[in-house]
Amino acid sequence: MEQTFMRERKILPLVLSMSLPMVISMAVNSLYNIVDSYFVAKLSEKAMTALALVYPVQNLMNAIAIGFGIGINANVSYYLGAGNKKKADNSATQGMFLSFIHGVILTIGCIAIMPGFLGAFSSDQEVIDLACVYSNRAFMFSVISALAISFEKIFQSAGNMKVSMFSMMCGFITNIILDPLMIFGVGIFPAMGMAGAAYATGAGQCITLLIYLLFYVFKPIPVKIKRKYLYFDREVFWRLYSVGIPATLNMALPSLLVSSLNGILAGFSEKYVLVLGVYYKLQTFIYLTANGIIQGIRPLVGYNYGAGEYGRVEKIYKTTLKLTMAVMLVGTILSWSIPDILIGLFTENTETVSAGVDALHIISLGFVVSAISVSCSGALEGLGKGLPSLYISLARYVVIMIPAAFLLSRRAGANGVWAAFCLTEFMAAVFAYWIFKRQFKTSQTS
Repeated sequence: MEQTFMRERKILPLVLSMSLPMVISMAVNSLYNIVDSYFVAKLSEKAMTALALVYPVQNLMNAIAIGFGIGINANVSYYLGAGNKKKADNSATQGMFLSFIHGVILTIGCIAIMPGFLGAFSSDQEVIDLACVYSNRAFMFSVISALAISFEKIFQSAGNMKVSMFSMMCGFITNIILDPLMIFGVGIFPAMGMAGAAYATGAGQCITLLIYLLFYVFKPIPVKIKRKYLYFDREVFWRLYSVGIPATLNMALPSLLVSSLNGILAGFSEKYVLVLGVYYKLQTFIYLTANGIIQGIRPLVGYNYGAGEYGRVEKIYKTTLKLTMAVMLVGTILSWSIPDILIGLFTENTETVSAGVDALHIISLGFVVSAISVSCSGALEGLGKGLPSLYISLARYVVIMIPAAFLLSRRAGANGVWAAFCLTEFMAAVFAYWIFKRQFKTSQTS
C-alpha cells in the first residue's frame, strides 16, 4: 500500500476520504457511553448518577490510551512521510508494547482508588456501591482497550481509515446487543444490572481488538509490529512521549474539569451533577464527531510535514477548520431545537430535564467557536508539537474554565457554571489561533 496519495490528491477530497470513516468511528465510539447510559438510566436515577461519577476516571483511562496512541500515530506518519520505514516499524512496535504496560498499570491503580474517589463526591452509599460494581468490572478491560486503540492509530497512520471504522462498528454492535441482555437478563443471560453494562462494553472492546488483529494478519499494512523491532531507540522513544504525554493530558484535562465542576455543582444540588454527567454524554457525541475529522487529518499533517509540503499542511488545516465548524453548528441547532428530547434520554425527572435544557441552551452558544481550539490542537499534534497543543487545552479546561465557573457560580448558581463554558471557548479560541500560527511559522524554518 502506497501512502503517496497523502501528498498528491486534492485537499478537500483527501480530507473527506480520511475523515469520514473516522467521523463514523468516533460517533460510534461515543455511542458506547450513551448506550450504556440509556439502559442504565432504566434501572434508576441513582444508577445513572453512579455512572456519571465513574465517568471522570473512565475518561482519564481512555485519555491515557488515546493520548499515547496519538503519539504513535504522529511518529509513524512522520517517518513514513520522511521515507524512514525502519523507524516507523520501531515506533509501532515499541508503542504497542508500552501501551500494554500502561493498560496493566491503569487497571490496578484505578480499581484501587475508586472507593476513595467516589466518597469524595457522594455520601449516598447506594450510589457509591453501584459505581464500584460498574467500575471494578469495566476497568478489567483496560489492557484490551489500550491495545485496540494502539492498533487503531497504527492503521490510521498508514492511511487505512476504513479498518478503524469497521472494527469500531463491530465492537459497538456487540455492545448494543449485549447491553439490554446482560443488564436486564434475557434468555441465557442473568440480570446483572450495572455489572452487565460493564461486561457488555468490555465484550465490545474485545471484538474491536479481534477485528484489528484479523486485518493485520490477513490484510497487512506497510507498518510492521514484530519482535525484532522491539528495541530502544532514543529518538523514537522521545517522539512517542513528547507527543503522547501532552496529548494524554489534553484528553485527561476534561476529567479534572468534570471533577472540579462536580464539586462546585454539588454545593447547589445533586441534580446538577447528574445534568453535567448527561451533558458530557451528549457533548461527547458532538465533539467526537468533530474529533473524527481531526483523527483523519493528523496523519495527513504528519506525512506532509515529514515530506516538506508546508503549503499543503496549511490548506489541510483551513479545510479542517471549516468542516469542524459545520459539525459544531449542527450540535448548536440540536441543542436549541430538541434539548428536552436529548436530556430525556437519560432521566424522566421533569425538574432535572428542565435544568438540563437550560444548561444545553447556554453551553451550546460556544460550540461553533470551539472548533478553532479543536482544529488548532489537532493540527499541532500532527506537526509533532505536543506542548503547544497542551497549552490550548490547559487554557480551555483549567486556566480559564475552572476559575470562571467558580466565580460565575457565586453570582448565578448553576447557570453561572454553564455560562463559564461559553466564555471559555471564546477566550481560548483567540489564544489557540495565535499559538498555532506562531508554531506553524516556526516549524517551516526549523
